[in-house]
Amino acid sequence: MGFMDKVKAQATQAAQKAQEAASAGQAKIEEAQAKRRADGLLRDLGSAVFLERTGRGTPDTAAAIERLMSELQQYEAERMASQGPGTPQGTWAQEDPSAQQGPGAQQGPGAPWPGGDGAAGSA
Repeated sequence: MGFMDKVKAQATQAAQKAQEAASAGQAKIEEAQAKRRADGLLRDLGSAVFLERTGRGTPDTAAAIERLMSELQQYEAERMASQGPGTPQGTWAQEDPSAQQGPGAQQGPGAPWPGGDGAAGSA
């Protein structure tokens, strides 16, 4: 094997490794975006249920709850399908919620209302 053949082989291997790294990075980005969307849906669902249960809901609140539930079920089905049959179900919702909050975020009874505006279904 000549010198140029070795160089071509190494260049091909390097290009393949770079492509694999780019694919892995893109998959992580897409997963993070999907997780952020699901977190927003869960927040909106919680707000809508809270408003409905406290008597402050509007006629659109029940429809918003149904829509959000449907979107979350679709997200969960897509996630379970992409992870394969051996993946435990429900793990995405069992993550530590405090890890998703920014530094200095308050929790507990004295914490400010998340989202601030109290609007349900604003996604």
